[in-house]
Amino acid sequence: MSADNDELEPTIFSAVLRPHRSLRNVGFVVLMLVYGIFSFVAGVAFMAMGAWPVFGFCGLDVLLLYLAFHINYARAAAYEEVTVTPSALTVRKVNHRGRVREYVLNPLWVRIEKVTHEAYGLERLLLVSRGRKLPLVSFLGPDEKSAFADALGRALGEAKRGVTRTVL
Repeated sequence: MSADNDELEPTIFSAVLRPHRSLRNVGFVVLMLVYGIFSFVAGVAFMAMGAWPVFGFCGLDVLLLYLAFHINYARAAAYEEVTVTPSALTVRKVNHRGRVREYVLNPLWVRIEKVTHEAYGLERLLLVSRGRKLPLVSFLGPDEKSAFADALGRALGEAKRGVTRTVL
């Protein structure tokens, strides 16, 4: 498509989805301080009882917890961008390292496939086109996936019906 066509074609649906992280920076600092103090006190108690090697392991578990949160926050930089126009469904996936993969599908040929678990709910959301399956929003919870699938389904339905415009 040319740049001129992009300006003429309306956007039916657009969403940027990011992984949810429930612990903000202040909460992380508080957690690390409380856990660090608790681990230090436990290490000192073990050292007083004569089990001095345990003190080092108490510091190691604080370091491992910090590294786990560091990796978790780094992975939060990933996102998925989904855009529907009458002629294209564009899925842009950006991983936590900034690597971009972009998929452009024809909205007339795309269908949404849902994989559900009876106890858990919606487990996986897939776009199916020409026999290929593209997983979407794997980082969202079941309710969020379901709401997103409904909104995307409505947008694909509108793209299949054709967009009507009024000329003023």
